[in-house]
Amino acid sequence: MSRRTRTERREVEADPRFESTTATKFINALMMGGKKSVAESIFYDAIEIAEEKTGQPGINVFRTALTNAKPALEVKSRRVGGATYQVPIEVRPERRTALAIRWLIGFARKRGEKTMADRLAGELMAASRGEGSTIKKKDDTHRMAEANKAFAHYRW
Repeated sequence: MSRRTRTERREVEADPRFESTTATKFINALMMGGKKSVAESIFYDAIEIAEEKTGQPGINVFRTALTNAKPALEVKSRRVGGATYQVPIEVRPERRTALAIRWLIGFARKRGEKTMADRLAGELMAASRGEGSTIKKKDDTHRMAEANKAFAHYRW
């Protein structure tokens, strides 16, 4: 990373079906081994499954799940005088989205359903209802930040 200037962020183009850059970022994170068409089919199948099971538009279920999974606070390690403190900090908006996407995909992969589309749909529906592993991870992150609120003055 350059010390002189801030790196310029590349914009991803919106996906063709929902015209959403967030959906494109999600598909890119879901992709393994450069197989984007496979990742797209998994994502769109999961959206359709969620739409059938909930009766709501699938993209709304996705957006709600992503919003519910975004953390507001996290802890960062900070060394002060030989001791390491877990200092709570606010999460930047881009990082919030990135963490939510990473958690949703990670916990979907660990689920027990047969296909990845079923797993992803299940995790998205659970997160949109405010339950599931992703929401538990967010709550744990918030709880740890609250527990270490006393070290907030070490923020830099």
